[in-house]
Formats: sequence, C-alpha cells, structure tokens
Amino acid sequence: MTPQPTAPDAPSSPFPADFLWGAATAAYQIEGAVAEDGRTPSIWDTFSHTPGKVLAGDTGDVADDHYHRYAEDVALMKELALQTYRFSIAWPRITPDVTADALGPVNEAGVDFYSRLVDELLAAGITPAVTLYHWDLPQALEDAGGWTARSTAERFAEYAAVVAERLGDRITTFITLNEPWCSAYLGYGSGVHAPGRTDPAATLAAVHHLNLAHGLAASAIRAVRPDAAIGLTLNLAWVRPASDSAADAAAAQRIDGLQNRVFLDPVLTGTYPDDVLEATASVTDWSFVRDGDLALIHTPLDVLGINYYSPTLVRAYDGVGEREEADGHGDSAASPWPACEDIEFPAQPGPYTDMGWSIDPRGLTELLLRMHREHPGLDLMVTENGAAFPDAVGPDGQVTDDDRIAYLRDHVAAVGDAIAAGAPVRGYFVWSLLDNFEWGYGYSKRFGIVHVDYATQQRTPKASARWYAGTIRTHAAS
Repeated sequence: MTPQPTAPDAPSSPFPADFLWGAATAAYQIEGAVAEDGRTPSIWDTFSHTPGKVLAGDTGDVADDHYHRYAEDVALMKELALQTYRFSIAWPRITPDVTADALGPVNEAGVDFYSRLVDELLAAGITPAVTLYHWDLPQALEDAGGWTARSTAERFAEYAAVVAERLGDRITTFITLNEPWCSAYLGYGSGVHAPGRTDPAATLAAVHHLNLAHGLAASAIRAVRPDAAIGLTLNLAWVRPASDSAADAAAAQRIDGLQNRVFLDPVLTGTYPDDVLEATASVTDWSFVRDGDLALIHTPLDVLGINYYSPTLVRAYDGVGEREEADGHGDSAASPWPACEDIEFPAQPGPYTDMGWSIDPRGLTELLLRMHREHPGLDLMVTENGAAFPDAVGPDGQVTDDDRIAYLRDHVAAVGDAIAAGAPVRGYFVWSLLDNFEWGYGYSKRFGIVHVDYATQQRTPKASARWYAGTIRTHAAS
C-alpha cells in the first residue's frame, strides 16, 4: 500500500479536518524482551508465569518482539498512513529498582528504547501519544501492597515526572492510566488479571489510589512540561437495564456508579458519588480517602479517552435459579463487582466477536454524547475500539477479515454520528495495530489489523488494515 495524503474535510464527512486517525498497543502485550536492558518483573510477568492463570500457559516473554522490531513496526504504521500512535511505557524499564519508599535510579537503557521509538515515529510523520500505565505495575510495588497502598500512587507520580522530563520535548500528549477499572476490579476483585487478588475492599482501595495516581501524575507532568496535554483513558460502559422495571433501573444505576462515575466524578467534579459510597458501605468505610485527596484528583483534564467494545446489560437478580454473570470479563469464582450480589448480567443477543462480546456500535455514540452533555467543553478521544476474530492467513498469503471491517466501519460511523451531534471527538485509535498477548486469554484472541505469526514474527496486514488506510485517506468510513 502506498500512503496518500489525507483528503481535506469533505461535506459528506462529519470528521473535522484536524481529526486524528491512529492505532494503539500496550507494552506488555507486544514488547517482549522482559529481562533485557535492566527491566525487572512486573505483576504481569509474575501472573502469566503462575500456572493456571493464563490460557495455555502463555506469557509476554517474547510477545511480538516489538522491542527489537520497533523500526519495522513503525515502517508498517507509515505504510498504513497512521497519523498517530498510542503506545504505553513499561514502568519496570524506567525505574526497575523502585520500592514503596523510593523511585530508585533511572534506567538509561529503558529511557533510550522509548526515545528511539519516539524519534522513529516522528521521522515517519506519526505523532506519538504515550500511556504511562497500561497494567504492568512493578512487582516490587505489588509486594508492598500494590494499588491498595498510597505509596504506589506517590511513586507513580514521580515516575510520570521522569518520563515527561526525558521525553516531553517530543511528546505532547500523556495519558496517565489506561482503564483503571480493569486494574482495580479485575486485578483485585475477580482476580482474572494481575495481581490476581480477590478482595472487594482491596478493589475499592485500588480504585481510590488509581484516581489519586492520576491526579498526582497530572500535576507532576505539568510541573516539568507545562504545555503537555494530560489525558485519562476509561473503559466507560453503556449500561442498559434489561427491562423498564424500577428494580432493573436501580441495578443499572449501581453498575454505572461502579464502572463509570466512581472514576469520572472525582476527576471531573472532585467528589465521589454518594450512591456508590452508600452501596458499598458494607464492604469498606472509604477511610483510605484522606482530606485533600479529592482536590488532588480533580486537576484539570485536557482530554478524556474512551475505550469501547461492547454494551453492558444488567437486571435485578430475583434469587431464583443461577445468577447470570455474562459481563464479558472472564470466568472467576469471585465477582469483580463489590456489593452487587443482587445484580446479574444476562447474556446479550448477537452478533458476537471472538471474545463472546455482543456487537452494538450505538453504545459508542451514546457514551460520547453523554460525556459531551455532562461535561461540555471537554475534548474526547476514542483511545481503543476494535474486535477479536479468529483470523488466519489464507493460501494466497492474505488475511480476509470482513467481520472486523464491518465492526470497524460501523463503530467509526458511530463516532461520526456523535461528532455530527456536537460531541468534540478529536481522534480515533483502532485496537490494535498488531495481534498480541491478550492478557488472560494468552495468544488465543486476535485483535490486530496486522496478523502476527508468533513462531516467525512475520507481520501480515489484514484486509482490515487496507480498509483502515483507505478510511484515513478519505477521512470517512467507507
């Protein structure tokens, strides 16, 4: 494929002329090289090497070998006409000797890798956007309490300042956290993500300390790079009640509080929702929230990133029969939802992705319009959207993934609908650039628009990659 200049904004396209088209990845999912150049273990190294935690015993030890193949991958991005690339930085590469009490020395080899990546991107005409935390907490911090400990938030802010100081001359957008809901609820509640704990009180302590980490890091970044744009990426849920009953509406309100408002409200309004505090009073008294914390969390936000894949359907559980738990977040004897034993998640109608997730692009439009309605003036970005399907390289050497093209076309159109209705959406990042290590599912699920043969590391752009390149060139979902 030969990249072409992006077409000027056409009357038929709702996307503004400066709308950014990109792709996203995460460090542990693609980098490999887990023990090279001073990197120390993260919680995902430990978790994936624990028998029974990840499907087939897969680990991120090699993954896509992006650490050694980054130049090849950036060339591929250029070929696909990407305008921006969102990647995450592995904290254990930057300050590998961090403890609860001190950040430790900066690992120059780790900084140098990301510096070379950024330079490669800029030389290719691709704007880098950095996520500072995409779930790979240094194991030493988990050993000292992890996200249940205030010190983790404090060390995170110091780490964020280091990255901003070293790379902020070439990077203008820093996203503090990716999907803190997953870090807290799946890591400390259901245990299907690292570190694999199953403690409802720890879950909510982690929620608060992740919120605090965002606020402290935002201030730390601005202290060294005043012109930086600060973002936060949340996997907001489009929560729908299963019926018009008052009980189902109340169930939806409670799940909305635990998934959406417990992050949105402290960051954007400086408060925790009263109904969430009341609903979880049997789990924790929230005494980990100290005076002044909410003011620290409520620091100005330049852009809110929204990750969306599938809708969420809930209803009140009547106690009859087995409670349905089809929330799409993996199987566990423990629930990620604290104090929600009276709520169930019924199975949703198809079609489905290979993750078993119901496909409904209306949810993306609704979430973008909700944020525009509730927080007018706040810039928005779709920082992840995509689908896993069972792709394979055909005898002709091509990967035909029409199902993914249909998914992406409909969701890009949904973004366009939100923009046409007034939502200030500034960009869209497909998830993901490459097939990769899909957390607890190992290498069994393929989200990439580029196929990766894990035995040979051969990259093969799928039909969806060609479709996406065409969308970027025409500035519209075709």
